Amino acid sequence: MNHFQGSCLCDSVRYELTGELQKFFLCHCQRCRKDTGSAHAANLFVKPVSFHWLSGADLVKTYHHPDSRHVKSFCQNCGSAVPTVIDNVMVLLPGGSLDSDLPHKPDANIFIDSQANWSKNSGDLPSFAHLPE
Repeated sequence: MNHFQGSCLCDSVRYELTGELQKFFLCHCQRCRKDTGSAHAANLFVKPVSFHWLSGADLVKTYHHPDSRHVKSFCQNCGSAVPTVIDNVMVLLPGGSLDSDLPHKPDANIFIDSQANWSKNSGDLPSFAHLPE
């Protein structure tokens, strides 16, 4: 059985999950780009029965975008994205909040018609282990 742990940047919010990951998508929609400030969101989906808060659940604030299914939860102390429990049916888990290594790569890129033009074909960019001089 898989066991994963995660936290926010200030380590006030901590969680764990046991069991299987349902899906792992890189979402390029405009809402995910805006709420991450990046080219895409890395969203994992898990069943609520496998998820529980270890600490800081009272610090989690959730934003529901009007007239949509888009939600984002974050730590009120540091602003880091943390999991969102959706109607006790599914948990949306930001991949970057995991402290544990994942056993597999994402299942798919989604909403690629909304992909930021500056992030297309970025695989040929130079790579650095640290901040370049």
